[in-house]
Amino acid sequence: MQMQMSASGELVPVPADHSLPTVPTREQIERLEAEMVKHEQVEIPTRHYFADGLYAREITIPAGCLLTGEVHKREHMNFLVKGEITVWTEDGMKRLKAPQLLISRPGTKRAGLAHTETIWTTVHALPDAMNHDIAAIEHELVEVSR
Repeated sequence: MQMQMSASGELVPVPADHSLPTVPTREQIERLEAEMVKHEQVEIPTRHYFADGLYAREITIPAGCLLTGEVHKREHMNFLVKGEITVWTEDGMKRLKAPQLLISRPGTKRAGLAHTETIWTTVHALPDAMNHDIAAIEHELVEVSR
């Protein structure tokens, strides 16, 4: 089942054949996130990979998990490696099946609902001087949450 954000900020079901051309505002996603933190949180396993000038962060999202992402300061790539997930993208709400590639612009905040176990990987270019310090990398790449 696909979901969309109502005008009041609630997540509501949408018929599968309904086209969703609108993109929710960052504020709507942040309101959703504020409601989500009031409920039991799900552990999302995270793995980190490094190559020459690149950092990849891979998460495994359990089936049925509703989640929001961090806001990144720089453009980067997202790979849907495994699974099926509905995600708010720069082009509106989309149900994606692996394999998929998305480019994220700076300032993008996403929300998603995993229909199956999903593996999502973000890949970022790192400044030359960055080492493998995850906290320093997150400080460099991710906006501070409100």
